[in-house]
Amino acid sequence: MKKSPKWVRVAQIILGALAILLAIVALTNSGLTILLILIAIVLVITGFEKTITGLFIAHNLRFFTIGLGVLTIILAGLALTYPVSAARVLLLILGFSLMVDGFSRIAYGLTNKSDKRLVRGFTIAVGILAIIISVGINIIPFWGKLFISKLIAIDLIIIGVQMIISGSVNVEAGKKKIKEKVKKIFQRHEQSEEKK
Repeated sequence: MKKSPKWVRVAQIILGALAILLAIVALTNSGLTILLILIAIVLVITGFEKTITGLFIAHNLRFFTIGLGVLTIILAGLALTYPVSAARVLLLILGFSLMVDGFSRIAYGLTNKSDKRLVRGFTIAVGILAIIISVGINIIPFWGKLFISKLIAIDLIIIGVQMIISGSVNVEAGKKKIKEKVKKIFQRHEQSEEKK
């Protein structure tokens, strides 16, 4: 089982914290324009996180994950450049971007053997929740724009938490492995000293 590079896990933690912070700011903001811009920025962050984990963490669907991460970035970037006057269209783009992110999290959770089973299960659950919310946005048109935006922001907070958990659990596992290796080196050194 190949472990991922430590810097990738640290990046997951930092990007997750940034996603949570921006999503909380979005939740507490009552202006629809700023809210949608912040949501789009958070989706760019989540897409970037999926792209780097796809590139640097070995799993069966890594190219699928990278592709969905890039697609999330493109869709969220499109939402950032879209005219704010068409809020409903913008929400549909953000909803589709959230759906793409959800599929990439499910694929990552199903195929990444370096994560613990509980972390993988949480990643899959977060992906399913993202898809459910994005489908709800598209098939229930009477939901208010502000309500939909807040719903997306809440889901992005959950995604940020998942990113931090995924990164920190594996950083801790890496630290534990390093401590064990250092301990073995000292034991070997002590044994060689005793033989002398």
